[in-house]
Amino acid sequence: MLLEIDAKGLHYRPLNEKIRAAVQDGVAEIELYNINGQRYIGAGLSSKVRINIHGVPGNDLGVFMDGPRIVVRGNAQDGIGNTMNDGLIVVHGDAGDVLGYAMRGGRMFVRGKVGFRVGIHMKEYRDQVPAIVVGETAGNFLGEYMAGGVLVVLGLNRRPGEPLAGQYLGTGMHGGVMYLRGGVDEYTLGKEVKVFNLEDGDEAVLEPLLRAYAGYFGCRYEEIRQEPFVKLLPVSHRPYGRLYAV
Repeated sequence: MLLEIDAKGLHYRPLNEKIRAAVQDGVAEIELYNINGQRYIGAGLSSKVRINIHGVPGNDLGVFMDGPRIVVRGNAQDGIGNTMNDGLIVVHGDAGDVLGYAMRGGRMFVRGKVGFRVGIHMKEYRDQVPAIVVGETAGNFLGEYMAGGVLVVLGLNRRPGEPLAGQYLGTGMHGGVMYLRGGVDEYTLGKEVKVFNLEDGDEAVLEPLLRAYAGYFGCRYEEIRQEPFVKLLPVSHRPYGRLYAV
C-alpha cells in the first residue's frame, strides 16, 4: 500500500501524526512531497516502512528510528539519525551537522558534503555496528568521542587543495574505526587517534559499504577505489578518564 502526502504549508506535528497513523494502518511506502524543514520525520518508528522525501527535511530526521528506510531526494538538515537503532537513511544531496549522534545501529549514506561533529558519540550495541558513509567532505570534529561503529569519508569531487575533512578528527575517540579515502594530514588529528594502513580484515567492512554507496547514487565502485584508503583508530580507550575519576 502506498500513501502520498503533500506537506506544503503543513506543520511538522500534524505531518508526523499522519505518518504514524499510516504506519499503524499497515502502509508500506509513503511519498512526502513539498517538504520544507519539517522536523522529526520518522521519529521513533519501528516498522519497515519506506519513506521517500521530496524536499528538505528539518532537524532530527529518523531520531530514535528502529527499522524504516528513508530516502531524501535532496539536502537534509542537522541531527539526522540521532540515537538511531536500526534502519537506513539515504540522502541524495548534502547534510548538516551532528549526524548519527549516539547512533548504535543502522546505515546512513550521504552523497555530498556533511557538516561538523558527524558521528559524535557513535557506539556499538551487542551485534549492531552502525555505519555512516559520506561521499564528499566532512567538517571539523569528525568522529568526536566515537565509541564504536564505522565512519567512511570518500572526498569525491574535491577541488584542488580542498581537505577531506576539517580539524580535530577523532577528538576523544575511543572505539570504532574511520576509513578515509586519500588520507589526511597528521596535524588535523585529535591526539587520541593515529593513521594506520588497511589490513586484510578491513576489506570485509569497507567493500560492502562502498558497493552500497555506488548502488544508491549511481556511481562506479571501481572509480571509488582508484585512490587508496587509510584508517583512523583510537590509541587510548579512556582518553578523558582522569578528568572524571580518581
